[in-house]
Amino acid sequence: MAIKKYRPTSNGRRNMTGYDFSEITKTTPEKSLLESSKNRAGRNSQGKITVRHQGGGHKRAYRIIDFKRNKDGVIGTVAAIEYDPNRTSNIALIHYEDGVKTYIIAPKGLKVGQKIESGENVDIKLGNALPLGNIPDGTVIHNIELKPGKGGQLVRSAGARAQVLGNEGKYTMVRLNSGEVRLILSTCRATIGSVGNEQHELINFGKAGRARWMRKRPEVRGSVMNPNDHPHGGGEGRAPIGRPSPMTPWGKKALGLKTRRKKKHSSKLIIRGRKK
Repeated sequence: MAIKKYRPTSNGRRNMTGYDFSEITKTTPEKSLLESSKNRAGRNSQGKITVRHQGGGHKRAYRIIDFKRNKDGVIGTVAAIEYDPNRTSNIALIHYEDGVKTYIIAPKGLKVGQKIESGENVDIKLGNALPLGNIPDGTVIHNIELKPGKGGQLVRSAGARAQVLGNEGKYTMVRLNSGEVRLILSTCRATIGSVGNEQHELINFGKAGRARWMRKRPEVRGSVMNPNDHPHGGGEGRAPIGRPSPMTPWGKKALGLKTRRKKKHSSKLIIRGRKK
């Protein structure tokens, strides 16, 4: 979607930008594909905050997305392109020939009335889903599975894209959006094309209140806290960190410390990491 700029009627509006929703063809969601979404504000089942800076915001209904794309042999028609408040990408409403309706992530260039399908030997066309082993080298893909049949887990946000580099035995080499090159089982499915709404990264909130509408609560710098609240806190006036490296609120290194679990089945499939 294109970006529109608001008139500077106030300080908050001065640099604010938003969507013009030119690609959206339907404003009301499909009721049969909605679920209630409870705002847990970053709290777990015990009521303890496990993810900070979340809470408040506007009410949302969750749209049920078909990430598996396992409806083989049935042709679907794109009925509408819709906005989804739960993700950065747009979604497409699909009407299948057998009467089933689903939502999928809308790839860039998908139009209303276009036909899509999924299966092992479908054409390499925008919106079609098939196993990685059947996709030619150099093809741009998104919504990639990591385990066959589990559903797409990678490359789902606005503007994201990955590329098939080649096949090695039972694995397919894929370059991800981060620059990481890794092997994925060739039986895992992916969808042809890149994710649409690539202008999302150009959005400027303009004011702090707009972040609150999106369930984002304020972050407070550790240097302005008391020393019993944060390792960076305390001192007279504005004081430096005073430690060899920045720390988290719990006293662990904030930069450079590796937190990835050393799983053999995960690390051995990464050919080139995302960090140079």
